[in-house]
Amino acid sequence: MGYGRFEGIDTARSLARLFAAARLHINFFQPSFKLKEKHREGAKVIKCYFPPATPYERALVHPSLNEAFKRRLREIYRTLDPVALLAQLRDAQNELGKRVDQRAGKPAMTIAPVQNDLAAFARELGDGWKRGEPVPRRPSMLDPYIPIIEEWLAAAPHLSAVDLLSRLAAHAPGRFGGHQRRTVQRLVKNWRSKAARQLISSTEITLSVQASCLNI
Repeated sequence: MGYGRFEGIDTARSLARLFAAARLHINFFQPSFKLKEKHREGAKVIKCYFPPATPYERALVHPSLNEAFKRRLREIYRTLDPVALLAQLRDAQNELGKRVDQRAGKPAMTIAPVQNDLAAFARELGDGWKRGEPVPRRPSMLDPYIPIIEEWLAAAPHLSAVDLLSRLAAHAPGRFGGHQRRTVQRLVKNWRSKAARQLISSTEITLSVQASCLNI
């Protein structure tokens, strides 16, 4: 759900829909490891796990649960569709993302498209599971100043986070101080990594062109 602040009854309903779908999807369709035993060999701790299983599968083999309860779980399981539950999750995430963006005065953020046709939605998933869940980034007071910071770095790549904060303090008095240092450091690190990748890419293209000319 990200780090945005949520307010209002309608938002509470969206959260309820999100958790209702997440509860079923996690308990019935998401396997996990559980620790079986562990022992120490010198300084090393050796852990052994049970084979991965869903909470639903563990409940069916649990000796303390009666058959009536297990039968009820099986009935619930037969009514569920993991793709439909995932579509409900995405729908609720989109709704919450829009509400946060509307409060911040920004264009609505879309986490993932939701298809009415579950088959189409399943096709849209593709290999998304390999990339993991998209997590909305927490808005930062630095966001409006990122283009300015990038201009300063492009003109003087050696600038440190302290130098940039000094410039920001002069550019917007009273808004910036030492507590933003780590955030600016991360921004500088990301900018330099991006610049290095672009430099390497352009160098490889130049070498490739030169090699082609030599072959000719």
